[in-house]
Amino acid sequence: MTWIALPLAAVAGLATAAGGYLAFRLSHSLPTLIALTGGVVVAVALFDVLPEAVKAVDDPRRVTTLVGVGFLAFFLIERTLVLHHRDDPEQARAHHQVGALGAAGLSVHSFIDGLGIGLAFGVDTKTGVLVAIAVLAHDFADGMNTVSFVLSQSSDRARAARWLWVDAAAPFVGAVVGTQLQISDYALGSILAVYTGFFIYMGATDLLPEAHTHPSHARVALTVAGFMFIYVITNLVPS
Repeated sequence: MTWIALPLAAVAGLATAAGGYLAFRLSHSLPTLIALTGGVVVAVALFDVLPEAVKAVDDPRRVTTLVGVGFLAFFLIERTLVLHHRDDPEQARAHHQVGALGAAGLSVHSFIDGLGIGLAFGVDTKTGVLVAIAVLAHDFADGMNTVSFVLSQSSDRARAARWLWVDAAAPFVGAVVGTQLQISDYALGSILAVYTGFFIYMGATDLLPEAHTHPSHARVALTVAGFMFIYVITNLVPS
């Protein structure tokens, strides 16, 4: 499935670049867009990635444990690197990690996202496509965050643009690695369980709170629409 996985990873990279561009140009309208992506990411985790993990591992307790590991791992990485786009700008400037290191951390996240795309196509085409959709939604926000993190430390727009392109290339590189890995169904299911924790964290703590800081009927409707869209796909489209 390399011929499908790699183009989708490239699209995820373009989504990262688009998010960064909008962070430069249209920051006032971003929360409305994020409302849709938050619903998509959480729904992919619950309705496709998690069931595939349970089926592959055939041990619900192990799967739920790994989901928790993924959730906590993403939380600790984000906190260690001060990678939270809702941090107060003054607090962010007090940490020397913010800026280049923050952007580097998000680029690593994007690499892992691409790796997930490559591995998900090892399950089936539908799972690969849905994971790619969730990654695309998340990487759009990552592009915004990469620019925001660098600019929160300085006004160096050229430096922010350079890190944005690093972040945009990372999903494709990750997908290349993921498509070359040969692992058992059990190991793949375990990895997908960890990714479930990643996606739940991304949606529930990063995307949705940002989108609904100033709630509106339109944002609520977009979140529900994204959630229901994935639910319909996972139930109507065969694996």
